[in-house]
Amino acid sequence: MSDNWIVQNIENALETWNSKLADIWNLITQTPETFKGGTIWNVIKTIHGGVQAIGLALLVLFFVIGVMKTCGSFAEVKKPEHAVKLFIRFAISKIVVTYGLNLMLALFSISQGIVTKVISLSSITGSTKTVLPTSIIEAIEDCGFFESIPLWAVTLIGGLVVTVLSFIMIMTVYGRFFKLYLYTALAPVPLSTFAGEPTQSVGKSFLKSYSAVCLEGVVIVLSCIIFSLFASSPPVVNVNASAVNQVWSYIGELVFNMLVLVGTIKMSDRVVREMMGL
Repeated sequence: MSDNWIVQNIENALETWNSKLADIWNLITQTPETFKGGTIWNVIKTIHGGVQAIGLALLVLFFVIGVMKTCGSFAEVKKPEHAVKLFIRFAISKIVVTYGLNLMLALFSISQGIVTKVISLSSITGSTKTVLPTSIIEAIEDCGFFESIPLWAVTLIGGLVVTVLSFIMIMTVYGRFFKLYLYTALAPVPLSTFAGEPTQSVGKSFLKSYSAVCLEGVVIVLSCIIFSLFASSPPVVNVNASAVNQVWSYIGELVFNMLVLVGTIKMSDRVVREMMGL
């Protein structure tokens, strides 16, 4: 690493960015069971089991409400075809609540399969490091004291922006895991609404929303792949320009690409929901 403070400031910011981007590549291929050693998952499973009892109780309630709203009279319930239909609905709803955890893990496995396929097709197995070009380092080191004053301001602002974007990006990916855990813990309650025909839309919306959270991983990994391709071809810098213009041009284009990546990752939920018509 260079002894120049300006170069060190930029490289430290880029190192933070590269570190967080590498963390995303690691996180995106993990499952809720393995995240943080599985400690969180074990607690979530315990909560899910406790909420499941509430879900089964609500299952009966939603079933009774559904029968009352869809049947004109008790005589209609006695009809064999109607009774069989109600029995099948109740049985399927109970299975969904009882094995809801397995259903959600299956949906997550499908989304992870898509992530793995996208990574294999892209031939990119990890994040490409963003490094400061040698020409810019040499131009900065050749600057005198007074010439370097504007560089301090540019690098301070640029380095701060890059660092903030790094933490926003990683927090968004961590937030996806939080949503996965929340959905899993409380799943029996919305899934119990399948027992009643008037309330089944709640259960459908829940499964669609959970699927959207799972598919966020696909959008995130695609965004990281595209950025890695940008990073492998760094911004073109005019070596004949002044050091300030070189640094300003490089940081400006780099920050723009980072903003696009962070913005896409933050909007991954909205993108998937629009694709699914939610």
